[in-house]
Amino acid sequence: MNREQARTLAEHLVGQMTLEEAAGQLSFRAPAIERLGVPAYDWWNEALHGVARAGMATMFPQAIGMAATFDTDLIRRLGDVASTEGRAKYNAASAHGDTDIYKGLTFWSPNINIFRDPRWGRGQETFGEDPFLTGEMGAAYVRGLQGDGPVMKAAACAKHFAVHSGPEDLRHEFNAEATPRDMAETYLPAFKKLVTEARVESVMGAYNRTNGEPCCASKALMKTLRDDWGFEGHFVSDCWAIRDFHEGHHVTENAVESAAMAINAGCDLNCGCSYEKLVTAVKSGLVDEETVRASAVRLFTTRYMLGIMGEPTEYDTIPYTVVECPEHLNEAERAAREGCVLLKNDGMLPLNLERIRTLGVIGPNADSISSLIGNYHGTSSRYITVQTGLQDALADKVRVLCSVGCHLYKDRVDGLSACRDDRLAEALTVAESSDAVILVVGLDETLEGEQGDTSNPYGSADKRQLYLPESQQRLMDAVLAVGKPTTIVLLAGSAIDLGAAGEKADAVLLGWYPGARGGKAIAELLTGRVSPSGKLPVTFYRNEQLADMPDFTDYAMNGRTYRYFDGKPLYPFGFGLTYGDTFVSKAEKEVTGDGIVVNVTAHNQGDLDTEDVIEIYAQNEGSRFAPAHPRLCAFRRVYIPAHGEIMVTIPVNAENLMVVTDDGSLINDGTIVLYAGMGQPDERTAELTGHPAVEIR
Repeated sequence: MNREQARTLAEHLVGQMTLEEAAGQLSFRAPAIERLGVPAYDWWNEALHGVARAGMATMFPQAIGMAATFDTDLIRRLGDVASTEGRAKYNAASAHGDTDIYKGLTFWSPNINIFRDPRWGRGQETFGEDPFLTGEMGAAYVRGLQGDGPVMKAAACAKHFAVHSGPEDLRHEFNAEATPRDMAETYLPAFKKLVTEARVESVMGAYNRTNGEPCCASKALMKTLRDDWGFEGHFVSDCWAIRDFHEGHHVTENAVESAAMAINAGCDLNCGCSYEKLVTAVKSGLVDEETVRASAVRLFTTRYMLGIMGEPTEYDTIPYTVVECPEHLNEAERAAREGCVLLKNDGMLPLNLERIRTLGVIGPNADSISSLIGNYHGTSSRYITVQTGLQDALADKVRVLCSVGCHLYKDRVDGLSACRDDRLAEALTVAESSDAVILVVGLDETLEGEQGDTSNPYGSADKRQLYLPESQQRLMDAVLAVGKPTTIVLLAGSAIDLGAAGEKADAVLLGWYPGARGGKAIAELLTGRVSPSGKLPVTFYRNEQLADMPDFTDYAMNGRTYRYFDGKPLYPFGFGLTYGDTFVSKAEKEVTGDGIVVNVTAHNQGDLDTEDVIEIYAQNEGSRFAPAHPRLCAFRRVYIPAHGEIMVTIPVNAENLMVVTDDGSLINDGTIVLYAGMGQPDERTAELTGHPAVEIR
């Protein structure tokens, strides 16, 4: 059913409703209207990395780990997995008359905000710091969720519109100020791509204000969305964000005024309770009745397009047995393998199983389920931690000794300060008794995440520093001092500085929050069954570099992300090693009607087959509007056999070669120079890989 047909049906239906009935449909818990045959529907559902909060489901790596795959085809398949399981769960719930929260087909995913500051705890939900990568990955996930059929498989939602990336503890009162250039160059491109190209069905407003206006009632943002981009779907508030108008932002006096302000600006659906005041707002003359009906029409247009208003659809027969089926689990495991980033390897990996008879597995995240899942997660029928993954992979081959080593972050447990290092002696004994050590450290959603969503120690979920908690620093220092070959496996959703431990370790593998069975994927990478191939979607800074960064509340991009940061990062955006020795040897460009295509020749001089990612960066030399450093404009995941060579053609869209002026206009300017390589065209990448990018003029 196309939008025009759905809208016609919606207009007819809403035209039969009373004001009270129509207004009641604009809250996320929409009640049934029995006289019109309208079933109850709860709009709130989540699918950030698989169906979330709705019982059993296939769990992918957290979004930041999905981004590290640089694999849009895979991300689209993951979106399809989520919508297939969502349909199966919807069918099952509907058969039992269950229309409660997290049972619908409107998924408030993906989060396409820009991870502009490494301290932002909620950054794990995003596709990283780069607008182009975020747009490509987000559009792929939306296409997978919504499908290609005449009936929409599920409705995706681009959030949080716009200019939203911390601080978490200020979000209900904070005003994010961004220039027209930063808006057009950084904060809006991913939203534009999802709206104009992927045709995302829904957009969610952010909690904060942007340039003075609450995002869920911003005339400027709504004009961009509907008038400039032609958005035809529905707009939803973040949960209880409209209440913030009078309680946090103080731009209205009460709930009636807040509800009126939001709906008059174009916010159709309220996650919260403010729209319970809409009828009062109409009767008080603050809102026209037709405004209420227009929003109801947009919402029912979505419901008709989903095929959940009575007519049978091709998706009605999807059985519950697809949930966690082998095909879906395989896709999740592939995502975990592709997303892990090898940050350092002094020859220790892959593990030489002919020389290792005893392997020590140590650390608070070694056997932690919490470190697998990230926030906004579902429930798995089985979890495979790094410890159990290695035990399974090495069964009957290598003895695995284990120790938790320390608590994740607490030095006091149940008020007993004596518990500070109660497992350290055991960890040292395991290390001393082993031929090699896997040290599994990091964070989980109790230490970084969304405000109010976790029991973190700081009152909000942002980080104050990039070091791990002191308990883990002591553990790493002590274990590394034993002197055994040691690999650090880091499970976290953001940039971490391992400090001296990162320099002393023989290898460092970043696993992010790899999903319910991510430990299996990590074990396969450590043992050499598969080569690591993930790339960093964010810059990893040194902790001391935070002092030179703009204040967390400063939304200007100068000094932020790889495009504007002038320091030497710990690990650069786009970086990631493999077990091969891959590099681009030749790259040439051809001008086409749509932009440029780059013909790339890449080699693997190593002894192991591997996948890798060819990254294309652009710079507009001589343009004062160009970012400080070349920015990502295209990429392609490729397979390169050992001692092999491949040739691949990668298109670069003309718009991605333009620059943004101070007033937000997009123009052609300067001399375009392209770079092709397995990472950024910078000194740090060349230093870490030994292979500089190829310059193309």
